[in-house]
This record gives sequence, C-alpha cells and structure tokens, in this order.
Amino acid sequence: MSTDGAPEIDTIDAAGLRVTIVAGLWHEVIAEGLLAGAQRYLAAAGADVTVVRVSGSFELPVVSRAALDSGADAVVALGVIIRGGTPHFEYVADAATSGLTQVTVVTGKPIGFGVLTVDNEQQGLDRAGLDGSKEDKGAEAAEAAVSTAIAIRSIMITEATRAAAAMAGSH
Repeated sequence: MSTDGAPEIDTIDAAGLRVTIVAGLWHEVIAEGLLAGAQRYLAAAGADVTVVRVSGSFELPVVSRAALDSGADAVVALGVIIRGGTPHFEYVADAATSGLTQVTVVTGKPIGFGVLTVDNEQQGLDRAGLDGSKEDKGAEAAEAAVSTAIAIRSIMITEATRAAAAMAGSH
C-alpha cells in the first residue's frame, strides 16, 4: 500500500455542520474501525453527527441521498468490500462508487468516500484505523467530507457577498 503523497489529516472546525455517517455492517471488525475513526475525527471537529447503519456498501448511495436531501451538509460513507472468487466484488464496488459519485453531483453536497475495496481482510485491517493499522480511512473520509463542505460554504458566502455588493452598487 502506498501512502506516498497523502496529505496530513488536520482537524478542521466543523461547528455548525450536520454530518451523517452512513456505515455498512459487512466485515464487522474493519467496519467498526472505520466508524470509530470517522466518529473520533468528527467529534474533535465539533460537527453535529448522526450515524445510520445499512446492510452493506450497495445501500450506501440511496441512504446517503436521503441524508443529504433531509438536511445533512455532508455524508461520510463507510463500507468494506473484500474481493472474493466471483465477479460480485466488481459489481458492488462499481455500484457503490458510481452511486455515491452521482449522489454528490446531483445534490451538490459532499460525500467522504470511506469504502474500502480490498483484495483480502488484512488489507482492510491495515486501513481501518485500528491498533496496528497503517491508515485510518474512516478519519480520512470524515476530513474529506468536512473540508469539502466548508469549501462549498465558503464559495457560496463569497458569491452571495459579491452579488449583494453588485446589487448595492447598481442603485
């Protein structure tokens, strides 16, 4: 696994942000590690957090869409897909990835992508943020969701300020 080029995870002030974690149940130890990492990060950042559990990664897009449509500012989508001996892995990984991408584009709101697509359980354990893990993909997904939500908010505020100034200047 290569972590070369990975940015440092900084805790960003997320006070006032409503973040929903949508987390799959498959591969319990890894899934719980991802969830714990996301929760640790969001608690430190001061976000208002709701957790919704779903069966697996295939269900992440529809529930993420419901959370965003219901007022969440961002979603952290967490799941674990381990390659098996059938093409099922490819179908679920593609459905989760494509579905989450579509939801974020349609809603204009960010989804932190914390869906592990790994060849074996050890690769998942290495990324789950557990004691002895090399990475904390749950925390990374949470940081991505928060930083993107703040960037979007900043753009919207800047554009609203420009529009108001333009309106005031036209009178």
